[in-house]
Amino acid sequence: MRVVLQRVSKCSVDIEGKRVSEIKNGFLILLGIKDGDEESDAVKLAKKISGLRIFTDENDKMNLSLADVNGSVTVVSNFTLYADCSHGRRPSFVKAARPEVSNPLYEFFCEQLRKNGVEDVQTGEFGADMQVELCNDGPVTLVIDSDDLK
Repeated sequence: MRVVLQRVSKCSVDIEGKRVSEIKNGFLILLGIKDGDEESDAVKLAKKISGLRIFTDENDKMNLSLADVNGSVTVVSNFTLYADCSHGRRPSFVKAARPEVSNPLYEFFCEQLRKNGVEDVQTGEFGADMQVELCNDGPVTLVIDSDDLK
């Protein structure tokens, strides 16, 4: 599993002109799931993300977690994180897991965030064409791959 995580001061997700998610202070998580990913990857990734200390404290140091700032999370499924752009001009997405595998893992990942103390976990809609609007705070943007976690 791979995430692009952005610390945001606000974020919203619209589908066909309807607002389905809106948060203020927290994370926008774009979640990609590849063939071979398992629930254990989601467990590791959710634990890491929920404890990340990337919010600034009173000394302007990145030292606070989501829980410390009562932050929210929006999780958006994004198979394009596993695009292979090494040949030609059209990306290949063969490394991305099929929907029948990735959708349950996406839901499981969101539940793991909740189990790790993230009270407000919002989502887009799996497989939908979404319009995501955000204000990247910092900017702080991290790429985390479950294969790299200990």
